[in-house]
Amino acid sequence: MKVGDRVVVRYRLADGRATDALGILLEATPTHLVVDGKRGVERIAVDDVIAAKQVPPPPAPRPR
Repeated sequence: MKVGDRVVVRYRLADGRATDALGILLEATPTHLVVDGKRGVERIAVDDVIAAKQVPPPPAPRPR
């Protein structure tokens, strides 16, 4: 994964549940990942990451 890739990151929330961030990786540091997705920009602590991977671009919109 590199900055500019479309990624999905599964991470733990404070209450122990897990959630996903899907979007463009804006920043990757040793301590945080920053993902810009539909919910806005999410800053995720690397310690909370369960899994992360690059994903393909979204499918083209279907004609009506």
